[in-house]
Amino acid sequence: MGVGVSKNRIKCVVWDLDNTLWDGVLLESTEVPGLRPHVRDVIEALDQRGILQSVASKNEPEPAMAALAAHGLDQYFLYPQISWNAKSQAIGTIAERLNIGIDTFAFIDDQVFERDEVLSVHPSVRAFSEAGLEKLPELEDFMPLHLTADARNRRQMYQKEALRAQAQEDFKGPEDAFLRTLDLKLRLKPASEEDLYRAEELTLRTNQLNTTGVTYSAEQLRELIASPQHQVIVAELEDKYGAYGAIGLLLISQQPGLWCIDLFLMSCRVMSRGVGGVILTALRTTCRNRQLRLAAQFRETDRNRMMFITYRFAGFREEGELLMNELSSIPALPDYMHLNIDAALDWRLP
Repeated sequence: MGVGVSKNRIKCVVWDLDNTLWDGVLLESTEVPGLRPHVRDVIEALDQRGILQSVASKNEPEPAMAALAAHGLDQYFLYPQISWNAKSQAIGTIAERLNIGIDTFAFIDDQVFERDEVLSVHPSVRAFSEAGLEKLPELEDFMPLHLTADARNRRQMYQKEALRAQAQEDFKGPEDAFLRTLDLKLRLKPASEEDLYRAEELTLRTNQLNTTGVTYSAEQLRELIASPQHQVIVAELEDKYGAYGAIGLLLISQQPGLWCIDLFLMSCRVMSRGVGGVILTALRTTCRNRQLRLAAQFRETDRNRMMFITYRFAGFREEGELLMNELSSIPALPDYMHLNIDAALDWRLP
């Protein structure tokens, strides 16, 4: 059924439509073709696991979307690519829109030619025929290591993000003015046992905005949470469209007279919200008020330059192997975001 070598768990499944998702060719049918056996069950099972789904089909967009809607399936597919262009191009576009690696994609198509065309451009995609679809959810690549609340809501989070993006595109005015319309609320809290797998998932999924490129297992995070020398902090964000879920993780080691940020990572989904700067402003204020020095570890990767820029804008400068902050010229919080710091952290609001 499948082709390709597994490296990462699947994050997105892209479906062909004709003779794959449904039985028949839409443009040759006088009625909406019926779904192939097990298709609905597979789509719903993948969705419950937080695996995103989309469409790459050579068809006319409006009739194809109408047929999906007639089956009650249209809401499951993010950024569907329905046109007469190459399917490799379609999958590339979906990966770009979702901002996830092409090596975490699976592609299902009944035609060998289409699968080969995709693999010729994206060899890391895992390609499958329509045969034996019911076994797809049983494959290890389609089983997340842990099923978190954020994973169950992943599709809805992306759909809300699409609404935000459209609202921003339609907005006339400066970015700060748009952000004020969102009613952003940022919460910082100590990671708890129930956050362990969400935090682990963040370190595994987020590599572009990871200050060191290091990942942590749930067991490692559990040990750090229990350590009196460490703070493990989860950042959550919501706005008028709903919750973003856990969007940031901060690991701080506490030494005599010094706090050091061992890891700071942010979800790419909030890159334009200024969240990183707000967190660092609160942390700098806390250290200044407690008369602590503040340092940060940074290890350059080929994808995390934005986090280095975030540190530099927050006043961090290179001193030996660490970045150090003088804790001067700390800005006020932006007026477009409300910051809620959990009392258990005992941080100081700016």
